[in-house]
Order: sequence, then structure tokens, then C-alpha cells
Amino acid sequence: MKIIIPLIISTVAGLGTIIGSLLAILPIKNTKKFITTALAFSGSVMILISILDLLPPSIHTITQEINNFSSILFIILPFIIGVIIITVIDNKIEGESSLYKIGILSLIALIIHNFPEGIATFMTSYVNTNLGMKLSLAIMLHNIPEGICIAIPIAQATHSLKKGVGLSTLSSIAEPLGALTAYILLKDHINAFTISIILIFVAGIMITLSINNIYKESLKYEYKRYFVLGVILSIIYIIITFNI
Repeated sequence: MKIIIPLIISTVAGLGTIIGSLLAILPIKNTKKFITTALAFSGSVMILISILDLLPPSIHTITQEINNFSSILFIILPFIIGVIIITVIDNKIEGESSLYKIGILSLIALIIHNFPEGIATFMTSYVNTNLGMKLSLAIMLHNIPEGICIAIPIAQATHSLKKGVGLSTLSSIAEPLGALTAYILLKDHINAFTISIILIFVAGIMITLSINNIYKESLKYEYKRYFVLGVILSIIYIIITFNI
């Protein structure tokens, strides 16, 4: 069947989250230094992906579709809604450690993020398998820091590697789930304009989460050199993966 290969390609894209989560099982000598670096790295990657990968093509698509002042509303409103929603969810999660909250908030944000990614990968692969495979590889590599951002905080907060990796795996399932949804429900209706609005919404969530929660937690341990190291590594990582 023609849908099998695109579905497999979309599933491969989600595997990056699981790969990243497996870093939680590494034996760490200095846990606080590792958490500082890992969170600075993953948070920075999420910000850079939002600024460099999600926003520019989405803004371009919207301004091409709606060439007037109302296009600004379609760009700003989804972003603001994303900021508000993740802030409200953050305030509602009470009584948990800050690390655990970061893991859960990252899980929510990345499930929302992975869903349209799955749609994009599936629909691209459905039309052009080679292009879909290239897109899938790029998404898989970008998803590795996302797995770090879910699994490591939860594993450290709960002292359960199984829970950290398990919840990260749940996020990766959103990729093929988005693909299946695209085929079953949205194949004849989904378009670049709709996906662009969703991705701007996701960018608002990811940037807010990174600045308000991930960076704050990373800096809490006062290992500023390791925070800077995480940021530098994220820039190197983005340069490498964006050239694939």
C-alpha cells in the first residue's frame, strides 16, 4: 500500500526523541553539572529551532496567502496564544519539583510540536519519498534534544529511568499519530497555511518554556560555565543538523 512507506518514514522521524531520552541512562558523576549543560543545550535548541526553522517559513506562507494587514494577526495571535497556554499550564502544575514540571511541560509542548511534524513528513513522503526521507532524518536529529528535555528532568526528579524514557517515548508517538491523522482525516483538507499557524503556536510554547522554565532551572545550580557550554553545543548542533 502506498501509505506504508510514508508512515514508516514518519515513525523514523519520531525516533530522535527516544534516542535523546536514552541519554538519561548514562552514568553521571556530577548530576548538577550534567543537568545544567543538558537543559541549556536542549532549551537553546528549542529556541533556535523555533526562530530559524518554525517561524520564517510559516510567516512567509501566511504573508503569501494573505497579502494585507490581517496577515499580522495570523502571525502574532497564534504565538501569543501559545505563550498564554504554556504559562497557564505551568501555573496549574503545583506541588511538583521544578525538574518534574519541566519534563511534563516539555512533554506537552513537544507532543503538540511533533503532531504537525508528523503530518508534514507523511504528506511530503506521500508525494516524494526521497524528499520525505531527507525531511525525516532532519526532524529525527532535531528531536534528540527534545528527548533530553523530557527524559532527564523526569528521571532525575522521580529517580525512575523507566518513567523518563517512557514519557519521552509517548512524545515520539505523536509523530506517526500525526501522520495517520493526516491520511485518515486531513489528506484532502490540510494545507500549508494551517500548518504554518500551528507551527507559530508551537514556537510560542517552546520559546516561553525554554526561557521561563528550562533556562531558569539550568541556571539554578550556579554552574554558569556549563550553562554557556550547553548553549555553545546547541549552536554547533543546529549548524550541523541544518546543513543535512
